[in-house]
Amino acid sequence: MSGDAVVVGSGPNGLVAAILLAQAGREVVLLEAADQFGGGLRSAELTLPGRVHDMGATVMAMALASPAFRELGISESAPKEPDSRDPGLGAAGLGAAEVKAAGLGAVEFVHPEVVVAHPLDDRPAVLVHRDARRTAAGLGRDAAVWQATVGAAARAGLPLVDLMLKPLGPWEPRPRAFAQAARFGVAAALPVTTLARRAFRTVEGRAVLAGMAAHSMLDLRSPITSGYGLLLGALAHLVGWPVVKGGSQVLADALVARFRALGGEAVSGHRVRRLRELDAETVVLDVTPRQFLAMAELPAGYRRGLERYRYGPGVFKLDWALDGPVPWRDPAVAAAGTVHLGGTLEEIALSEAEMARGRHSPRPYVLLVQPYAADDSRGGHTLWAYCHVPNGSRVDMTDAVEGQIERFAPGFRDRVLARHAMGPAELEAGNPNLVGGDIGGGLASLGQFVRRPVWSVAPWRTPLPGVFLCSAATPPGAAVHGMGGWQAARLALNR
Repeated sequence: MSGDAVVVGSGPNGLVAAILLAQAGREVVLLEAADQFGGGLRSAELTLPGRVHDMGATVMAMALASPAFRELGISESAPKEPDSRDPGLGAAGLGAAEVKAAGLGAVEFVHPEVVVAHPLDDRPAVLVHRDARRTAAGLGRDAAVWQATVGAAARAGLPLVDLMLKPLGPWEPRPRAFAQAARFGVAAALPVTTLARRAFRTVEGRAVLAGMAAHSMLDLRSPITSGYGLLLGALAHLVGWPVVKGGSQVLADALVARFRALGGEAVSGHRVRRLRELDAETVVLDVTPRQFLAMAELPAGYRRGLERYRYGPGVFKLDWALDGPVPWRDPAVAAAGTVHLGGTLEEIALSEAEMARGRHSPRPYVLLVQPYAADDSRGGHTLWAYCHVPNGSRVDMTDAVEGQIERFAPGFRDRVLARHAMGPAELEAGNPNLVGGDIGGGLASLGQFVRRPVWSVAPWRTPLPGVFLCSAATPPGAAVHGMGGWQAARLALNR
C-alpha cells in the first residue's frame, strides 16, 4: 500500500493524524483492520435490533477539551476562557453554521442534566453538576474544599488542560497557565487516598473524588491518582461530560468523511502485519508497542524499551437493553450520564487495591453510563458498565457488577431484556490495541506518564526514518482527544 503517507489504525489518534496530514496537502491512505472505522469510537447493536451500544468510549469530555479537536473544529461547545469571578463557568460555543462549515455538521454533543452521580448506601447520592457552585453546595462542609481544588482547576480553564494534554509541548507562552499548572501539580501528585483524607472531611467529598480518580485504573494509594480525579472533576465544570447523539460511531464516521473530503483514501478490512508492506515516505501507526514490535525490525535499545512497556488492568464490560430506566433508590441519579458505583473512599480503594494485586473484588468499583439520560435516539434504554480486572482475566464478573447496581437500584435485574458481556479476551479480539483488556493503552502510573512508551523528548518519533507512533501508548495517554495523532502528524510535517 503506497502514498505520500500511510496511517495504520482509525482510532481517534489515527483519524486526527490522517486529517492533519491531508490538510497539509499530503496524499494519505488510512488503513483499518476492522470492518468499521473508529477503534474505540465504534457502535453496534450488541443486544437487541435497533438498540445502539457504544463498544468503547461514550462520554466525550476530553473531545470537547482537546486542543487537537478544537483545532479541527470538532467541538460544538468549545468553551470561552472562564471568568475567574464565575465559579459556575458558563460556556459559549460554536454555532451550528460553524460546525457545519468544519465538515462535522452531523455530530451533535448532548449533555445530561447531571454530569456524574455517586450513590451511597445510607444517604443521598453525591451529584456533580456543570455548575461548580451547585456541586460544592451539595457537599456541605466540603464546599470550600471542592472549590479550592476541583473548582480552581476548572477556573484555570483550557490553558491548564492544554498543558496536561501536551506534556511535552509545544505551548503558547502563557506564564499564568504555567503558574496554575504548578499549583495544580502539588495536589495532583498525591495519592488520592492521601488528598481525600487530608483535605476533605465528609464521606461524600471523599467518595466522589475517589470515584473520579478510579478512572485511572490504578491502586488509589499510588502517586498522581489525585491528578486524574481533579482533572476529570474540572472537566465536568469546564466542558461537561457529553455523549454523541446517536452513538460514538457518528463521530468516527464524521471524521472519516472529513478525511475523505480532503482527498484521503480510507480502507477498512485491511490488516497490516509487517511494516515492509507499506511504501510511503511517512508512516503513522495507531498501534501499541506490542504490535509495533511484531511489525518491524527495530534497533536493539529501542526494542528493549518497548519490551519493558507495561500494560494495565483489563476491564469486564456489560451492555444491557432495558425495558425502562434503572430504578435508582435515589431518584436524582436517573438524570446522570455517568454513575460511579462503589460506595465510600475506603471501599473503592480496597477494590482497586485488590485488582492491582491481581485479584477480583467481590464488590468492584463499577463505572456505569446511561446514555438515555441525554440521548433518546439509541432505540430505547441502553446501558453499559465495566469493572476493573487483572490484565487478561477470564473471570465472568456479571454477577458482581449487577450486584453493585442492585445495591443502589433494587429491582434492576427485572428491567433487563438482554445483556451482552465482553471480558478482556473479547475486547482484545475486537480491537488489538486493548491488550489483555487494557482500555488505557498501558499502565497509567507515574513512571509511564513520563516514559510512554520510552523516554524521549519526542516519544511519537521512532528510530525508523519517517515512522511515528500515535496510539494511547504515547503521551498524553488514553481518552478521546486525538493528541497522540496531533503530535505525530506535527512531527511528520516538520521533518
